[in-house]
Amino acid sequence: MVESAESSAYDLITMGRIGVDLYPLQTGVPLPQVTSFGKFLGGSATNVAVAAARLGRRTAVVSRTGDDPFGTYLHEALRDFGVDDRWVTPVRGLPTPVTFCEVFPPDDFPLYFYRQPKAPDLEIDAHELDLDAIRDARVFWVTGTGLCEEPSRTATLAALAHRARSGPTVFDLDWRPMFWTDPSAARPFYTEALRHTTVAVGNLDEVEVATGLREPHAAARALLDAGVELAVVKQGPKGVLAVHRDGDFAEVPPLPVTVLNGLGAGDAFGGALCHGLLAGWDLERVMRHANAAGAIVASRLECSSAMPTLPEVEEALAAGAVPR
Repeated sequence: MVESAESSAYDLITMGRIGVDLYPLQTGVPLPQVTSFGKFLGGSATNVAVAAARLGRRTAVVSRTGDDPFGTYLHEALRDFGVDDRWVTPVRGLPTPVTFCEVFPPDDFPLYFYRQPKAPDLEIDAHELDLDAIRDARVFWVTGTGLCEEPSRTATLAALAHRARSGPTVFDLDWRPMFWTDPSAARPFYTEALRHTTVAVGNLDEVEVATGLREPHAAARALLDAGVELAVVKQGPKGVLAVHRDGDFAEVPPLPVTVLNGLGAGDAFGGALCHGLLAGWDLERVMRHANAAGAIVASRLECSSAMPTLPEVEEALAAGAVPR
């Protein structure tokens, strides 16, 4: 990627997926019958950077796109959201990924990933990383998808090793089995990444991939035993469980919301989590804000452009629910 600029100003650098989300503008309609779509910036790591930027943080993304018009669109969208795109570089010969979804509220949102023959974001190369910028960022965020294929796997682990837990280092467990040639081979790479991270975040399926355990409290303890300082387990309708190595503990129920599209809620949660860690809030306050940010996005159709501002999060928390 390109040479480093002043890196100490970055509150958050994320590394991982980027792409174009094409979401149907009709809800409850099967994809074959959908007649119109909205085009949005997408990709979990990218959405987290956008979410934190909407909360006032200085953020950047490390990723790769195709050298095509969709790649140009993604750069324009990142800049519009105030996210630094200097480490998002093109890969000749590979198309920018596109993701379609179907929207069947409140709990069915099938995803269709078009990442063939290979997604450019899996071509992130360790030799092109600005490792000093990654080390100096106040928070660094990586995802499980980055471990699914080379050279992204080596790059992700190299970035984590160079950072050496010099600050909050978040591993979004981000389990997408369709991205793995052999999903059963994932756990050793997850184990290696956990050795270098201070925060692990995942839902019940994801913590099970990382630890072999599905019961939330047992999985959280296993994540702590694997090396992290803070384990965050998203439990769906039961809310979120967070356990810190120092004994601090929070279990926060979900904020009531009328769900329109659940996709992107986890990324909003992640951006708010990073914001709370940067602010030095206590664990329960961090989790409540993250829950609220996720609920707000779940009430909206899109993902990146739906990420809430801090006043919107505070309003939802004060109301005790996401306003309709």
